[in-house]
Amino acid sequence: MNAPTPGRGWLLRLVLTFAFAQTAVSMARPAVSYRALALGADETAVGVITGVYALLPLLVAVPLGRRTDHGRCTPLLVAGVALITGGCALSGVVASLPAMAAWSGVMGLGHLCFVIGAQSIVARRSAPDERDRNFGHFTIGASLGQLIGPIGAGLLISEHDGAMARTSATALLVSAAAAACACTALWRLERRERREQRDGARGGGAAGAAGGRVPVLGILRTRGVTAGIFISLSVLSATDILTAYLPVVGEAHHIAPATIGLLLSLRAAATIACRLVMTPMLRFLGRTVLLTTTCAAAAVLCAAIAAPLPVWALALVLAVLGFCLGVGQPLSMTTVVQAAPDDARSTALALRLTGNRLGQVAAPAGAGLAAGLAGAAAPFVLLGVLLLGSAAVALRAPKEAGGARRRAGGVARADSRERSSGRSGA
Repeated sequence: MNAPTPGRGWLLRLVLTFAFAQTAVSMARPAVSYRALALGADETAVGVITGVYALLPLLVAVPLGRRTDHGRCTPLLVAGVALITGGCALSGVVASLPAMAAWSGVMGLGHLCFVIGAQSIVARRSAPDERDRNFGHFTIGASLGQLIGPIGAGLLISEHDGAMARTSATALLVSAAAAACACTALWRLERRERREQRDGARGGGAAGAAGGRVPVLGILRTRGVTAGIFISLSVLSATDILTAYLPVVGEAHHIAPATIGLLLSLRAAATIACRLVMTPMLRFLGRTVLLTTTCAAAAVLCAAIAAPLPVWALALVLAVLGFCLGVGQPLSMTTVVQAAPDDARSTALALRLTGNRLGQVAAPAGAGLAAGLAGAAAPFVLLGVLLLGSAAVALRAPKEAGGARRRAGGVARADSRERSSGRSGA
């Protein structure tokens, strides 16, 4: 629908918008938990409010992907920013737990809308040999937000003298302002292709009427799509569990909370560094070797966290682990995009995000069960097993780009030969 276009100013603007949106979400999510606690929530209520953020978008991910396959992406970005802004602001204003859960779900829906639209723009405007690089640079925005957001929340939220409710509300309003700033870089992301896209949308609608949409099961059965979804789920689960359970490990080993915060920031900074050098690594190793090696190394490093390490050794492990985890998300996007049929890429990306959300719900539950049975180190051992599985899947993923496109081209050439032979016979 959108032909690859020269220049990368659009990508820089997309990275900036993603950084603002992700900063808002990364600041708001801990602030929501603290505000819920200040309003009298117990651990179960906080878990429900947190779960609504991930569960509500599961209902609409695939329909949004379907809509984006044959339409413009920028309106989805605008809607996502509006929903994140509104969800953050209203979470800081309401004073009841059910309302907070509802607005947390709105925030999660906005984040989903934004990410589907943004990833679809990268897929459309990148040539096949540029997708790994462009997705890598695109995810720098997420890493920046994950680095800045929690730090901002920590600086704004205070529990001294009963100030938790007030300061957490302030953090939510600040996060809403950060989300609104994303609108400043949304211009001209699709301007050059506007007419082509309208024509493509009409053509796509006609084609859809004639041949029907690609079924979801058909997309999932395409070789490479399920692999990309599983790799993405594993890497995201590792990041989430690391963030949630490293404080527990620190408490067990008598590491100060401030030190744990610095260690988590070090992990995020290493992920950003990885994505900055993604292109030379791909050129040197290739996608399959790079993805397999980093998933396997991350598995070993996750298991190493379970051991009683001194702080300097833990910092080294987390730095290398953050670097390894930086590979999985952008390359899994490319794997899904290049494996999926050309007219179902946004739907395939939406399915990948659905897998991520399921992982965000299931992984903490599984980690909590493991920690309850075998101690705080158990979740990291389980993550090691999951990442080893991802390494095996990455090794078997399709090694060639554009497989779906070549298959479609082969079908078109076969149809052409059939028509030609029909005309000769006539």
